[in-house]
Order: sequence, then structure tokens, then C-alpha cells
Amino acid sequence: MTSHAVRFVSAALLLASAAIFLQLQPRREALPPRLPLNKFPTEMGTWHGTDIRITKDILEALGPGDFLLRVYRNTDNSQPPGELFIAYLPSQRTGDTIHSPRNCLPGAGWIPIQSSRTVVAARGHAQFPANRYVIARADSRQLVLYWYWAHDRGIASEYLAKFYLVADSIRLHRSDAALIRVTTQMLSGETASAAEQRIVPFASSLVPLLNDYIPR
Repeated sequence: MTSHAVRFVSAALLLASAAIFLQLQPRREALPPRLPLNKFPTEMGTWHGTDIRITKDILEALGPGDFLLRVYRNTDNSQPPGELFIAYLPSQRTGDTIHSPRNCLPGAGWIPIQSSRTVVAARGHAQFPANRYVIARADSRQLVLYWYWAHDRGIASEYLAKFYLVADSIRLHRSDAALIRVTTQMLSGETASAAEQRIVPFASSLVPLLNDYIPR
């Protein structure tokens, strides 16, 4: 068996074990108080946000939770806007789990053409890894950064997030978590590194705010 196949089988077993474990756990969970995502600040430095309505069919696909989709524009219009999507699930014990953007993008017509990891560093918080994708559709390209966030912890790996899901369910009696996704249109001829340099500060500015809406 190849190393790729071993990793795939190991990941599948981890996900299956997590699902079975969570189903067998008592239904009562600790749910700390939090602010709803519609109260997330629309003004962040020079960025001003405008909400985008999430359609009913997408909400049904996402499952029970709290969701935010918002476009932030720079007040001096010197940069392309940044789109922020936050999906918070208060419980993942009933089979509703966070959807990976990696699986959703092709269904929306976007094709990943480049993938890597980057680091998000924020004031008052240890730096953490985030996924970085360049996606394309026709002549358009976008840069996507996303990570999983739970209990003041940022994680890039979907499988490590599942590991912590089980660990937190045992330790904290909680299975809540969130996906944070930041997207920006890439300019004509712009490199992924250049797009990352202008959008990572925006992503970093989100981090100190998250714990009010996604309880630590």
C-alpha cells in the first residue's frame, strides 16, 4: 500500500471513529454565552463591511448553526474587497459537521490551481497555520485563506480539527467549532504572494475578535 493510500485510510478511520464517538456521547453539552455573528463588527480599521444574504438552499446544506457572509471594502478603494465567511456550529454530535471549502469550491465552478499553507499572526495571540488556495473560474482568479477555529485555537488541517473535536468533547463536553474563510479577487497579473500580502493583515485583524462570537 502506498503512503498516500495509508494516509487516506488513516484519515477515513479517524473521521469514522470521531463520528461514532460523538454519536455515543450524552446529548447534553456545555454551551458558553456568545454574541451572534450578525453583531460582528462591520468597521475594522479602513475596512467597511456589507452583508450578503445566504440563500435558503445553502443554509439547508450548511445545517444548524450561525453563519456570516460579508464583503469588506477598503475605504480608499486602493485594494480589491475581501469576502469574509464564518460558519459556527454549536454542536457536531448529530452528524452536522463543518464543510471543507476544498470540497465545496468545485461545485461552485471554482477550480483549485494552487494550494499551500501560510501563517496568520495576530495581536495577543500565538500564530497559527491557515490553508492558502488559488482558485480559478474562466478568466477570474481568487485567493482563499481558511482555517478552523475552536476554543481560541486556529488549525489548518481538517483531520487535526477532527482529532480536537473528539478531545474537546471528552475534556470540555463541547463539540462547537467554526470555519473562517477569507477570499479576495486577484488582480490581472498579480502573484499569489502579492495577493496574500495584502489580505493577510485583514485576516489577522479578525483574530482578536473571534472569541466573542466563537467561545473559547
